[in-house]
Amino acid sequence: MITVKRLDSVKTEEILNLLDESKREGFRFLERLAADYQSGDNTFNKPGEMLLGAFHNETLIGIGGINQDPYSQNEKAGRIRRFYVSKEHRRQGVGELILRALLEEAEDFFDVAVLRTDTQEASLFYKQAGFIEKNRFENSTHYLDLKRKGDKQ
Repeated sequence: MITVKRLDSVKTEEILNLLDESKREGFRFLERLAADYQSGDNTFNKPGEMLLGAFHNETLIGIGGINQDPYSQNEKAGRIRRFYVSKEHRRQGVGELILRALLEEAEDFFDVAVLRTDTQEASLFYKQAGFIEKNRFENSTHYLDLKRKGDKQ
């Protein structure tokens, strides 16, 4: 069974398995996540921000967060960040659970969710979730209009 929980802190040893795997795949953003928490630069604690972890039993198998977009002057823009699911658990709905939980909470704070990815696999994942692949917002590759999304429901 997979559970998604809010993470109030991040210690390198708590995310070590995901961090090591992501580094082997050539990604450095989980290193930045741990360093930012340690330095206090980004602890996902501003209004609307959060960091979620997906757990299989007690093992962290996925992580993802949303921040106020640091590249935008629009404080109603949220940026999906530090999103990673272990290779073993991909294509099993783990990423969807994390993303859905982030977006449900984000709708109360943000008008749009943006992100940047440079992999085709991630691009396809976000497009299937309703994101539009277009660099309409600074330093982003995809966006989702949260107000329009909410109107359709």
